[in-house]
Amino acid sequence: MNRPDPDADLKVKIKAIYEEHEGRYGYRRIRDELANRGQKVNHKKVQRIMKELDLKCVVRMKKYKSYKGTVGKIAPNILNRNFTADAPNEKWVTDITEFKLFGEKLYLSPVLDLFNGEIITYTIDSRPTYSLVSEMLDKALERLPVEHQLLMHSDQGWHYQMKQYREIIESRGIVQSMSRKGNCYDNSVMENFFGIMKSEFLYFKEFESAEQFKKELDKYINYYNTKRMKAKLKMSPVQYRTHFIKAA
Repeated sequence: MNRPDPDADLKVKIKAIYEEHEGRYGYRRIRDELANRGQKVNHKKVQRIMKELDLKCVVRMKKYKSYKGTVGKIAPNILNRNFTADAPNEKWVTDITEFKLFGEKLYLSPVLDLFNGEIITYTIDSRPTYSLVSEMLDKALERLPVEHQLLMHSDQGWHYQMKQYREIIESRGIVQSMSRKGNCYDNSVMENFFGIMKSEFLYFKEFESAEQFKKELDKYINYYNTKRMKAKLKMSPVQYRTHFIKAA
């Protein structure tokens, strides 16, 4: 006689979580998500079941080089690879990355909060002009409380050296910080986000046009902020921020 599968219910749950996140979750994140839903399961068991069900996590673009020498003022590296923050809006990092699609180039300029890894806002355009960064900054500052102490870190790209950019930063009492020349590790959290985004989004989907790409990118960033679990937080960035504010 065929005995009932004791893991039948668990298999359904694992498959549902896997499909909900479109294959982006590996066995550790699925284990953590099960725990968040009230079911503790050993990670080895989740790994075994995923193998049985042939559920494989997707595995991990060109870096835009905005450095053009000293065209303005270079800020010191105040962040100094201290990528931790005790509360929201203490430390933000930003950078620009380049996509090549349909024979065109698109440039993405996001800003990320080091407290929880949340993407505060972003801009995207077909040219890496100053407005790409200035509009991102304007949108981000709309979310920043007045007279709030903030450190804003970037590389030495020409946008961040511009007098206009520095004046906006200074007018809000924000401390500007820059990576050392040619040292991507000084802004590694932003680089890591670009790597995740490309593996989970750019290389994961097919796009029919640049406009569709932009719409899907907006959906992905919303997913990244509100649903995608960060391993060290055991929840999404927005969930973590919400828990922190409630507990304060």
